Amino acid sequence: MVTEVFTRKYCDPHALREEKVEATDVIQFAWEGTVREVDACDECRKEHETRYEPLVDYSRPVKKRRATTKKADTKAAAPGDGDSADGSDES
Repeated sequence: MVTEVFTRKYCDPHALREEKVEATDVIQFAWEGTVREVDACDECRKEHETRYEPLVDYSRPVKKRRATTKKADTKAAAPGDGDSADGSDES
């Protein structure tokens, strides 16, 4: 004998009014510095989007700068290594 278990998520805003409406989406919002999620139906999600602007992360990771090697620094500082294009020394 096989038993199937179905779990349903109900819309949290409707649950506050003691109504059982099946949730089809999730609303994300920030509350006291943390991101929270609420199960919502399509109607509540659309209402939320009209009231508040969507929560979008515009940040991007900071790239690490390459460390300079001592060989490259000493090469660039060496005098008379022929940096001019015609090969002549200007000294």
